[in-house]
Amino acid sequence: MPGTELTQLRSLIIDMDGVLYRLNTPVAGAAEFLQFLRQAGKRFLLVTNNSTLTVAQYVAKLAGMGIAAGEDDILTSAEATAQYLASVAPPGTRVYVIGEHGIRVALEKRGFVLADDTDVAYVVAALDRQLTYDKLKTAALAIRAGARFIGTNPDRTLPTEAGLIPGARAIQAALEVATGTPPLIIGKPEPAMLQLALQKLRAEPETTAIIGDGLETDIPGGHRLGLTTILVLTGVTTPEQLARSALQPDLVYPDIATLHRAWASLEAVHSQMRGKKRSAQ
Repeated sequence: MPGTELTQLRSLIIDMDGVLYRLNTPVAGAAEFLQFLRQAGKRFLLVTNNSTLTVAQYVAKLAGMGIAAGEDDILTSAEATAQYLASVAPPGTRVYVIGEHGIRVALEKRGFVLADDTDVAYVVAALDRQLTYDKLKTAALAIRAGARFIGTNPDRTLPTEAGLIPGARAIQAALEVATGTPPLIIGKPEPAMLQLALQKLRAEPETTAIIGDGLETDIPGGHRLGLTTILVLTGVTTPEQLARSALQPDLVYPDIATLHRAWASLEAVHSQMRGKKRSAQ
């Protein structure tokens, strides 16, 4: 039966933008799907490569769309980057940041000093919609002086009401060209963030799936770690792009509501089968 592997899953890593909502509009059935997972005893973590908001701000954003989630249910690339830095550098380490509120708060919470000059151990580059030439200049000089170059996530674009605009990777690319130094990327599809998600879930790859809308981030990231990969077509990937892609997900659904119905149906069938087996014993 198609999708039978769903019944073997115990944990899920769920992308947010393009899966649960589009920009500031909820996807139909998102809240109900998370409630289904809770009732079924499935662990889940909501993840995003977007580093601009804090976890608390994402909780409020979801609540405003009728989607219930707590801070422990969310992992951002900002939090993953800050946790990575905390594993390799002590509190008080000076860091130069190109980025917005989310990444700055995440680093400050772990005791890093956010500097405004080139005398730093690390440069962290994230999406920054207030980017200036002076910010690029300071970051480039710091990297050339020996600072390690970290990127929160490799998203080349950011979807907006006006269309696709430059994302974090576009900023990192400018610094890479200027310095000859590529960044260490933390977010999807690189393993650091997804490995952290597995740790938070206390999950094994064999019984974990990633649900996403991106063929450049969610699906390759899941494949690298041996996760079941589930693509929904409510975000950046179109059916035409999927058909042309050499990289294919394990399962594809038009939206989260269809996935919910398919999974609930399979669980009902398996429950009936287990009941019959118990009756026969």
